[in-house]
Amino acid sequence: MMTTNQPIAIAKNRIHPDTKPAYIHLNVANIKQQIIFYTQTLRLQLNWQTGSSAGLGIGKVDLVKITQVEKARRYQGVTGMYHFAILYPSRDELAQAVSKLLDLGWPNSPTDHVMTKSIYLNDPEGNMIELYCESPEDGVFFIKNGEVYARHSDGTISNGREPLDLKISLFAYLKSTKTYEQTISLQTRMGHFHLHVANLEATRHFYHKILGFDDMGIAESFQMGMVSAGGYHHHIGYNTWQGENAPSMPPDALGLRHFAFKLPNSNELKKLHTLLLSQKISVKNSESRLILHDPSDNIIVFTTN
Repeated sequence: MMTTNQPIAIAKNRIHPDTKPAYIHLNVANIKQQIIFYTQTLRLQLNWQTGSSAGLGIGKVDLVKITQVEKARRYQGVTGMYHFAILYPSRDELAQAVSKLLDLGWPNSPTDHVMTKSIYLNDPEGNMIELYCESPEDGVFFIKNGEVYARHSDGTISNGREPLDLKISLFAYLKSTKTYEQTISLQTRMGHFHLHVANLEATRHFYHKILGFDDMGIAESFQMGMVSAGGYHHHIGYNTWQGENAPSMPPDALGLRHFAFKLPNSNELKKLHTLLLSQKISVKNSESRLILHDPSDNIIVFTTN
């Protein structure tokens, strides 16, 4: 969303370009309330529930996992998740999602990022969520001299954070007389994660130089950067909006528990594991998963499931 699809740099040990965001796992205070929100407001299905944990998603694929943590609370000024983003396959599908929000009266902020159309909202515990679809026909985002700009298809420049005209940009694309269906398209998936971090350069080094994501640029004046797999505009956004050198989240914090990426096969998982060990990165290999911490102590999981 913040640049064209041309990487600033490709890592020597590039992560497989088919690597995709898989799911977010959140610590929550009230699992019952959260299940109601994600199933009724976002129309995800409850795939499983075991004790204090549950998985919600589409077609038996989890997009959001939640675990209730006793006496958990929200902390300010720490690293963790800024938002996670669910990617809809078309403007029609996104229009249905926002129609449901409007029907329920759920507060939301429609935003035009030019090359994507986005709806921002919070869940009942304050976790920010972006619902979006791609719209590259409308223009691009780019970074120049540490600033973020958007260029519309007619050549006009904006900051790319304008209010979204729902009637023109989304509702005009509805293919059905119904404003929304009860189920979501199976093509809907996790689109990207946006993190609060302690240091931009340390974060870029870790995700780009060590893990092998494409460097999609840093906007120094905006205090944020992006990386991706396969030249996508961004699979991970990161910012220092909680302050430079912000402390990591305490164990009892609400919000991010970990976020996960899916590699295309077990060989790629083994390849990444070998690479991490060669660079002396602390990593836990458990049940076909790699679990590690970034420099801001955000936990990332790589899996093939």
